[in-house]
Amino acid sequence: MKTLLFIIGILIGNLTTVSLPAQERAQNPVIHADVPDVSMIRVGDTYYMSSTTMHMSPGVPIMKSKDLVNWEIVNYCYDTLEDVDELNLENGKNAYGRGSWASSIRYHNGTFYVSTFSGTTGTTYIYSTKDIENGEWEVRKFKPSYHDHTLFFDDDGKVYMIWGVGRLMLAELKEDLSGVRESTEQVLIENASQPAGDNIMLHAEGSQLFKVNGKYYLFNITWPRDGMRTVLIHRADKITGPYEGQLALQDRGIAQGGLVDTPEGDWYAYLFRDYGAVGRIPYLVPVTWKDGWPVLGIDGKVPDVLDLPASSGLIPDIVASDNFKRKKGEPDLPLVWQWNHNPDNNFLEVNRRKGYLRLITGRTDTDFLTARNTLTQRTIGPECSGSTSIDVSEMKEGDFAGLALLQKKYGLVGVKYENGTKKIVMVSAQNEIPVEVESLSLEQETVYLTAECNFSNRKDVADFYYSLDGREWKKIGSQLQMEYTLPHFMGYRFGLFNYATQTAGGYVDFDYFNIENQITGNNKN
Repeated sequence: MKTLLFIIGILIGNLTTVSLPAQERAQNPVIHADVPDVSMIRVGDTYYMSSTTMHMSPGVPIMKSKDLVNWEIVNYCYDTLEDVDELNLENGKNAYGRGSWASSIRYHNGTFYVSTFSGTTGTTYIYSTKDIENGEWEVRKFKPSYHDHTLFFDDDGKVYMIWGVGRLMLAELKEDLSGVRESTEQVLIENASQPAGDNIMLHAEGSQLFKVNGKYYLFNITWPRDGMRTVLIHRADKITGPYEGQLALQDRGIAQGGLVDTPEGDWYAYLFRDYGAVGRIPYLVPVTWKDGWPVLGIDGKVPDVLDLPASSGLIPDIVASDNFKRKKGEPDLPLVWQWNHNPDNNFLEVNRRKGYLRLITGRTDTDFLTARNTLTQRTIGPECSGSTSIDVSEMKEGDFAGLALLQKKYGLVGVKYENGTKKIVMVSAQNEIPVEVESLSLEQETVYLTAECNFSNRKDVADFYYSLDGREWKKIGSQLQMEYTLPHFMGYRFGLFNYATQTAGGYVDFDYFNIENQITGNNKN
């Protein structure tokens, strides 16, 4: 009997250490969508993550997960960052590729803190709340803008920021977090890029600081010339240093992020990878510890399969379809939506016509990228499609409305009202100058539109379709070769738009927006 119990005990013990079957395990990237500059914490058994959305409003999304793989957007730190021309798309100014950048999320004494910075406003921001999922945020802001900083609460009650590029700086913050404490600013590491060599194209930045077993670990990225984005880690016994550094990971350019542990005591690095037109996509990397250093990856490589639960998909928690029907008390828009720059709320309505989003032109513009009130969602990989139906009966001469794939080299399919007639058009800005590739006369007031994106193996192509009845579809225009450009610094987004070129006051009604994680190209005519 003792022998039998012993054998059963061994079997049970082995079962607890067996990995999940491959089909039940998470795959890298864990999010195949533009979620860059990730900062992450664990509070109890729940993980929270902040990210960069730059010129979008609301901004600094907060995401939540129970397993590090399946994430949902639960909040934003702000509705609008500031009321300035650049963020309002006014007076010829814009904030494309700027707005607010890499954030730092922390939890201290029952309060959540998220800090970020903006080159557009020259300001550093610290947001705080007791309820990260539902609460209002208190904001403290001060100048200057501390680039790629990390916020850090030490065990002795002092609060610090580390920031900079190449030459990293440290300063203690005032007790109320309203700015830097006088005479505390100092050089932390003179040349943080040094562990990656001397021939550096992008010097060390993206600081994130952690304290593990009494030691301080500072994560950065750098980019050696003719190489790839590289993870660096510096270690010290005191926050002020001295720091010793080493190269921690060079694999497919997967870099920038930090450390998180699970309740079970496992460790992961969260990083991202530049992946063409879909944007910068998050990866999880297993971490082990050796001689007091975190060791990233398996034999120096990022695995494609993880011993974590499989993803259930990005729909509906990162992107989602929307029928624009709102019950009493519901917000006008789910959290998956963001406006391109600050919206003008005087010219948009949800449920004014039940079950529709109405976009009204409030001024005249010369180009899609200058127009306000374009409503956006991320595209997702490896494939996705977005579709909508619009009522164009109340357009005015010179108006243009429809469905967009937003980036500097954008593509549009929609309806133009010109010379007293309406036409379905496809516009391509693939060569940076928008060109009306194809147009067809429209004799009815409702039209159906679809854009399909293929990001698999970095094909980065999109096709556009229209339908007059929602059943029979026809391709229009040319295939768009999508390209991730630095002026926008963001993956392609679906956008619902309406702007005027001659007279303000016209409007269109969007009946729905549907997103799917597949394309049907060959099934359309």
